[in-house]
Amino acid sequence: MALEAYASQSSDSIHTDVLSQARLACYKARDAFYACLEKESNKKPTESAYVGLLYPAECKKTREAYVNQCRPTWVKHFDRQYCAKKRVQRLLDDNESRRGV
Repeated sequence: MALEAYASQSSDSIHTDVLSQARLACYKARDAFYACLEKESNKKPTESAYVGLLYPAECKKTREAYVNQCRPTWVKHFDRQYCAKKRVQRLLDDNESRRGV
């Protein structure tokens, strides 16, 4: 009987955040935000996000859409990935400029 009660509860609630459509919407919002970051990279960042990510005010709307479309844990994960990628890229760029070739 307990199993039947659990089955009836779980069939009524579908978590849309794990479905493929919601996942794709999250990826689109994420990509739009990071594209805005790349496009506006020459402007001074004034807004703050998770893990110390700074972004310009021009990207505020895309950031809000990104945060609304994705789970908070995903947003933190993607922000960490982006910051790590940028840190590595910055280190590689610095090493190339120091070679004196």
